[in-house]
Amino acid sequence: MLESVARELKVPSAIAPPVPDLARVAGGVKIPVLAQHVDPGTAGPRTGFVPVEAIEASGARGSLVNHSEHPMALLEIEETVRRLAERRLVAVVCAADVATARRLAETQPPYIAVEPPELIGGDRAVSTAKPEVVSGTVAAVHEVSPTTRVLCGAGVHDRHDVARALELGAEGVLVASAVTRAPDAEKAIRELLAGY
Repeated sequence: MLESVARELKVPSAIAPPVPDLARVAGGVKIPVLAQHVDPGTAGPRTGFVPVEAIEASGARGSLVNHSEHPMALLEIEETVRRLAERRLVAVVCAADVATARRLAETQPPYIAVEPPELIGGDRAVSTAKPEVVSGTVAAVHEVSPTTRVLCGAGVHDRHDVARALELGAEGVLVASAVTRAPDAEKAIRELLAGY
């Protein structure tokens, strides 16, 4: 559904399904598929971990890293971003605030998504509740890593939230609950993509 609506509206989009669904989704769509999490370290005797090699084998194009629901230590983030890059996979590194985003930009990831945890899944978007976090993250990240693209997440629900995030300098949004909790997912996707 996301793929067809994104193609119709000409908005670049990606999807991050749960790890057990990665290969199935990656084999069934043409938009980029990202894992929701990847662990540092190489493949081998690591029961319960998701190594970069497993993400690559699934056909996914990369992974979220350090989401607030699955935080990682700085050294783990650095290793994971490096290992993803070595395999030409994309890292979307999540940061809770401007200072964290600045520090994580030193890992030179392709993307940083700023998501204040207290706004995730809530009714207020970071782009309206804390616009200085979005604009401050864009400035801080680009000062350290000019090629890193900044995304905005947390409480993004409609086209106005998306448009405001873009006005503040973000290049896209990271959204989950606005679609997964919506009674009509296609309608929610159309509403969000209309903000571009």
